[in-house]
Amino acid sequence: MKTTWIKATLEDVCVRITDGAHHSPKSIEYGFPMASVKDLTPHGITLETCRHISKEDFENLTRQGCQPEIGDVLIAKDGNSALETVCEIKHKLDVVLLSSVAILRPNNNKINSSFLRYFLDCKNTRQYLKNGFITGAAIPRVILKDFKRCEIYFPPLPTQRKIAAILSAYDRLIENNTQRIKILEEMARSLYREWFVNFRFPGHEQVKMVDSELGLIPEGWGVTTVEKIGAPGKSIVSGPFGSNIGKRFFVKDGVPVIRGNNLSLGIKKFIDEGFVFITEEKAYELRNCEALPNDIIFTAAGTLGQVGLIPRNPKYSKYIISNKQLRLRTNKDILLPEYLYYWFSRPEMINHIINQNKGASVPLITLGILRSFSLLLPPIFLQRKFTNFAVSNSNLIEKLEHKNNSLRRTRDLLLPKLILGEIDVENLDINTGGIAA
Repeated sequence: MKTTWIKATLEDVCVRITDGAHHSPKSIEYGFPMASVKDLTPHGITLETCRHISKEDFENLTRQGCQPEIGDVLIAKDGNSALETVCEIKHKLDVVLLSSVAILRPNNNKINSSFLRYFLDCKNTRQYLKNGFITGAAIPRVILKDFKRCEIYFPPLPTQRKIAAILSAYDRLIENNTQRIKILEEMARSLYREWFVNFRFPGHEQVKMVDSELGLIPEGWGVTTVEKIGAPGKSIVSGPFGSNIGKRFFVKDGVPVIRGNNLSLGIKKFIDEGFVFITEEKAYELRNCEALPNDIIFTAAGTLGQVGLIPRNPKYSKYIISNKQLRLRTNKDILLPEYLYYWFSRPEMINHIINQNKGASVPLITLGILRSFSLLLPPIFLQRKFTNFAVSNSNLIEKLEHKNNSLRRTRDLLLPKLILGEIDVENLDINTGGIAA
């Protein structure tokens, strides 16, 4: 460590270290946002996922200091994600916090907010904190009075700002790409609703509406069931209920197994990571449970409503579904996978699936229930037109995700080297205009 760097504790460099509310006010449908650890991301607080409380409770908690201020650094302190998520408040937010989030208010004469955020986000720091400051077996928790004693090494403020400027440049690019991904996803979702829910598709003015079991639909469109749109052969299959894929079959590399963590309750089509693997021999034994590009996967037990579409150009050539998943393969002469995926990804359809729960202790949806679901069947040419748009969007999203992965890898390599002073930036001419003084 360079002689110009200072050793101190978090308590020495912060004017305040506290956490959010230690009691949880009653939730209401419309009100003021209250965030917990689940709403914390590396880029800040996701207000859309926050629950809401009354104005009186909100103002009460604001007076108690549970509202973060610009320049505060927030870190998850309770639960399985304790110390995993750190962010900096860069804009005023009308939100209060629960006690699962710690609030660190830096002394700006000693330490830069962005530098502190990156120090806490460094893998070396995280391991040091986890080894020394987490208590609780069932529920991991950080005790604030202990947390204040965490040691920190830091350079003079001008160097802190240079380090923060380098790392922030990567984060800004990642955040911009993430916003573009959200916009692209929303464009496809909006077009789907416009054409196939609101029926404002190209040429809709010349098409009259007729009665059907799903209500009024455009003339010439049909209504069918999942059972009737499958590809020839076993179009709908369940995972290996009779021979669960236990841990004893897992290998380091091989054929990936699709589980619930690869699906979602929203528009994210397929999460191509976090797999466990089985051997080719085991996959052949379970070949009836094989999933291929363009197959649609549903969660059958556990978190109902999860759905995923295996992309056309996936990372792996084939998959095996776990014992908690169902696989649907459509007859593409009748109904296209992209159209069907968006049909099942609508919030109202997700709620419908959840409401079909037949499980007592574990939520469950059966093959029979899935087969019986009614579907709107638009003309194939209109499905193709939508699919072309959705696939084009997906390709752009995939490129942006690859860019983000590359940016994260580079930033994560640089972060510990910069935070630990292994890369000397003191004499470099770096624009720190975007970093608070």
